[in-house]
Amino acid sequence: MRHIIFGGDGFVGRHLAPKLAAEGEEVVVADIAKSPLPHYASAVRHIHCDVTDKASIAAVGITGDDIVYNLSAKMLSPIQVRAKRHDFFFPVNYHGTENIIEAMDRAGASELVHFTTDMIYGHTVTTPMTEDHPVAPLGEYGLSKWKTEELAADWRKRGMDITLFRPRLIIGPGRLGILEKLFKLIDANLPVPMIGSGKNPYQFISVFDCAEAARLAWKAGVPSEAYNLGSLNPPPVRKLLGDLIKHAGSRSVLVPTPGWAVKRTLDLLDRLNKPIMDPEQYLIADEECVLDVSRGERDLGWVPQFRDEDMLIAAYSEYRAKKDGRAVPHAEHLAAE
Repeated sequence: MRHIIFGGDGFVGRHLAPKLAAEGEEVVVADIAKSPLPHYASAVRHIHCDVTDKASIAAVGITGDDIVYNLSAKMLSPIQVRAKRHDFFFPVNYHGTENIIEAMDRAGASELVHFTTDMIYGHTVTTPMTEDHPVAPLGEYGLSKWKTEELAADWRKRGMDITLFRPRLIIGPGRLGILEKLFKLIDANLPVPMIGSGKNPYQFISVFDCAEAARLAWKAGVPSEAYNLGSLNPPPVRKLLGDLIKHAGSRSVLVPTPGWAVKRTLDLLDRLNKPIMDPEQYLIADEECVLDVSRGERDLGWVPQFRDEDMLIAAYSEYRAKKDGRAVPHAEHLAAE
């Protein structure tokens, strides 16, 4: 058996690949990018691959005994203007997934671990949100991911085993995304506006917990189920940001706002092609978007290990280290990540 990780040079894959190799498994990363990661020097093979190109996927040489992981994706960062979103997300997120599954089928490979997103759910209808929560994506990113889940449902009927993971906002070493804007406000001692009162919880998921979930899916025989990935007991936004401001020694203050008014303003900016946030982010920012992750524990033995408060502070510490020109601590030493 080989473990083939499409998009394995990216955020989650760079932690999953060495984790699998450490178990003595043969690991292949198929990615359009190749970063200077230490595991390429010994334990992990890299193959250049563009998932939008069927011939490129065929050149990876999938065989019937291989287990495949699909981590390739276009994300919400950098922000795209409204007119470009479909063409930005769908070629990689949907058609890339379709190309991978079709290549697996031709090779006789039947096991796929695939990452989608919690943004398939859209607005909160019931809380906590189980995997059976209604699906109503609010934008092209969530829609592109939901379409891959529909694709997976079709291929399961044809005999494939496909595990789906729906993570909340993934954070960890090397990725700041939208958090960088927050950190700049705190560094400048400026007011930090919240969408709404800040009484609703906000849930992250650690990149390390995501990699472990993928490993456990393999260990469990790649169950054909969907699993939410999120932290346990997420705190209210007000406490999460307040603790960060205190940690940073900043004089920033949190400013609650009328959520409806902020959303209308952001909607207007979006229509004018001057987006500050993606609608899929701000439209749910004041809702109780908390994922129930108990199915992962029951089926896979997966329990998230990292707290939201610690993850956010660790991300800020990395931001400060880079800004100050200091060495960033090695990923495994950042316990909060």
